[in-house]
Amino acid sequence: MTESLASVAATALLAEFIASGVTDLVLSPGSRSQALALAAAQFERAGLLRLRVRIDERSAGFLALGLAVETRRPVLIVVTSGTAVAELHPAVLEASHSGVPLIVLSADRPSELLGVGANQTTVQPGIFGSAVERSWDVAPPAGAFDEDPAASARVLVAEVLTGIRGPRHVNLAYREPLSSPVRLPDVEPGDWPPAPAPFEVIELQPGPGTVVVAGTGAGAEAEAAARALGAPLLAEVASGARFGPNLVASYRELLRAANFRDRIERVIVFGHPTLSREVPALIQSGRVETIVVRGSGPGRRRDDFNPGRRVSRFADAVTVADGPAALEASRTWVGRWVQTSRALLEEGEAADPGSAPGAALTDDYRERAAFARTQLEALRAPVTRRALALAVWNASWPHDRLVLASSRLIRELDQVAPGKKIPVHSNRGLAGIDGTIATATGIALAQQAAGDSADSSRGITRVLLGDLAMLHDAGSLLAGVGEERPRMQLIVGNDGGGTIFDGLEVSSIFPVGSPDAALLDRVMLTPQRVDLAALAAAYGWEYRLVTSRGELDPALSPRDERVLVEVPLER
Repeated sequence: MTESLASVAATALLAEFIASGVTDLVLSPGSRSQALALAAAQFERAGLLRLRVRIDERSAGFLALGLAVETRRPVLIVVTSGTAVAELHPAVLEASHSGVPLIVLSADRPSELLGVGANQTTVQPGIFGSAVERSWDVAPPAGAFDEDPAASARVLVAEVLTGIRGPRHVNLAYREPLSSPVRLPDVEPGDWPPAPAPFEVIELQPGPGTVVVAGTGAGAEAEAAARALGAPLLAEVASGARFGPNLVASYRELLRAANFRDRIERVIVFGHPTLSREVPALIQSGRVETIVVRGSGPGRRRDDFNPGRRVSRFADAVTVADGPAALEASRTWVGRWVQTSRALLEEGEAADPGSAPGAALTDDYRERAAFARTQLEALRAPVTRRALALAVWNASWPHDRLVLASSRLIRELDQVAPGKKIPVHSNRGLAGIDGTIATATGIALAQQAAGDSADSSRGITRVLLGDLAMLHDAGSLLAGVGEERPRMQLIVGNDGGGTIFDGLEVSSIFPVGSPDAALLDRVMLTPQRVDLAALAAAYGWEYRLVTSRGELDPALSPRDERVLVEVPLER
């Protein structure tokens, strides 16, 4: 068989990525990309690469995003030509706005087949526009005597990986023959380099009047800064910083209270806050000094958080000056926030029908009986959004992963979740509902690959999402023959459509119950009656229906199987 120049070039390219520390590749098969696909399969067989195959490029893109989020390394995505490339655009956009390093390797026709009506051919260079950090259009290998595929790959890969913080696109043209038997070169897998040191650092002085805001992706750095500054920590539920002694879980309510909001003088922002209107309103008021810590490595967004363009300064990192006296002066300041927040959470728990007084400890028989009846009624009660969100939060631990869709439930959880140091992710770069299941699958598979034991104590990935987010990404339920299954629970709060709009301004135009409410339902709510049990069965998932609070906690217990938990909710 004639040796394929495409196979030689593709093999050299993947070998160089592996030698540079790349460990994961996601593939959606196609004819023009077959050289890359076959080389990837051989590298996986040799134990040099982890390969995931998906039939749907949109799902593949978000799967790669989840892998990159969990591994903190760039992930390769291989697709064929034509519409296959365009299907990656949603994931590339989310990666761009979240600072996730993805590398798209798209196969293309050579120049003689462009502009002549060739099948599956379009203009691929520049297809992602400003969503990618950089792009390359690589001509097909010509077989000239002085061509050195390994040297060319070394130069290209060095350019692609240098300074990568978000998505990049490499468009690779190949001529026929498109593949031949693969001969692997000797490859030594490389270590991915650590994040670069921050180059713009601001030193902060502790003192009253400062609050730390933690948005999506903030991480433990935000919590540490809040403690060092003696500042209240206003941490969103997807921040990875919702823990510690300075946590103010009820931050929305307190930012609406003048005697708290009006005493703020300085705001330090980590990550990307998206779950409240109160935080942007505070910054846009212009009354406070705002410093945004944007980070220096992967995870740094392409556009800085800057509500109303009122941010005073930006930095890659901050340090806190050693000021014991100033820190001591902040104790009253932070204590007032923390204590009031805890009192508000306790009020909410007391108002919840599932909470019960301490009558079980009394010696009075009638009080004990009343307590037992209350508990029984609570277990039989339908599940509320708040109860569902809290149950998922409470069931998750540091060895687990929690993924929150951009559905109504993440906002519900953000209002009531107590402090807990657990890994949480949500696609809040653009806050779309697409790709949630695929992203969570990537996170779960990467976590499993890093596990150090074979038992279920390594944890599972729980995904809390609404019915529309689930249906929008239903194709990602599929794992093909031979593909690894994730240890994953999908917890679907099913209220029959996009009821998040019931809480937005649009609902005031046609209120629920009004004669014209059907108009709102059709174009905004998009009601659905999909049989989720049948859907789960079609894709090989175990299915559980939860109709009461008493059934909820058992349904969330860890299992090795893929489980879809449906929880009907009232509108």
